[in-house]
Amino acid sequence: MLDRALITARLSRLAALEGELADPAILASPALYRARMDEHAALKKLESAASAYEKTARDLEAARELALDPEFAEMAAGEIAALEAALPEAERAVVQGLVPPDPDDSANAIFEIRAGTGGDEAALFAAVLFRMYSRYCENRGWKTSVLSSSETELRGYKEIVFTVNGEGAYGTFRFESGGHRVQRVPETEQQGRIHTSAATVVVFPESAEAAELSIPPDEIRVDIFCAGGHGGQGVNTTYSAIRMTHLPTGIVAQCQDERSQQRNKEKCLAVLKSRILDARKREEEAKHGADRLSLRGSGDRSERIRTYNFPQNRLTDHRIDLTLYSLDRIVEGDLDPVLSPLRERDAERRLAAALA
Repeated sequence: MLDRALITARLSRLAALEGELADPAILASPALYRARMDEHAALKKLESAASAYEKTARDLEAARELALDPEFAEMAAGEIAALEAALPEAERAVVQGLVPPDPDDSANAIFEIRAGTGGDEAALFAAVLFRMYSRYCENRGWKTSVLSSSETELRGYKEIVFTVNGEGAYGTFRFESGGHRVQRVPETEQQGRIHTSAATVVVFPESAEAAELSIPPDEIRVDIFCAGGHGGQGVNTTYSAIRMTHLPTGIVAQCQDERSQQRNKEKCLAVLKSRILDARKREEEAKHGADRLSLRGSGDRSERIRTYNFPQNRLTDHRIDLTLYSLDRIVEGDLDPVLSPLRERDAERRLAAALA
């Protein structure tokens, strides 16, 4: 049963929030303004969901009263069945709306995919993952942009870093970080034996706060080099690729997507700042023992979050005991059956924490 007092208390914030959105101090800070806008959108969504739930509940009560009249009992029975079926979904929408919004969820996402154990097969699997995510983004109308890559002769990737630009991209992909294991017969295998290899995925938000983060120049080492192509050979004759290292933390970012050295520097710095902020947030989550860390992997190669078994057309997500026998569709970009249960589990945990 929904806690109406909790819903009312949460929605009481709307009036104050609308006043804050007109505050010059908030308007002067892009990060604060975006955070307030996200909070406002989340509360309006809750308001709409609560209104829809209340209407469904009222209609159901009225239909049940109508069913007491023998003359209308048959007609009311069909309406009661439809409303009873719709009520749990309406309640679910309210429950999801009660979960406090995460400001990062609406951000763009930055992906890093690296081949792990398995040699050429691991690099080919990294390419499969990149294609899978790219197809999903394409279907949603989101833009992907490669920042840097290291391709092998077989068209696999030792490493590829790319951004996903789209509303809610990070919220969609935030639980993809970790070790991804594949079991299949490699293209390079002549005797049909199944091999196991792995790739590592790291996803972090392209934070709006990054623009306001100031890093002293003496804390960044900048390396300039030629962009690499297949097998590592240079593909242009100008030194336009940029690698930046944040000396206090050892965090590294690299960009070779643009032919302009200056443009690569700008992109690289934005990624570096986002990585630094993400590392800080992870430390905060760890201090508070947040359950989200069990879903949001660290990207450590030893942390296996998912297995892709091609011979059995099976995908298994080990964090939530999810098994699907539709791997052929999943690797072509049909990722919602994988991503949605992860977000739902996270919403349940966050709601439980909020209620506690």
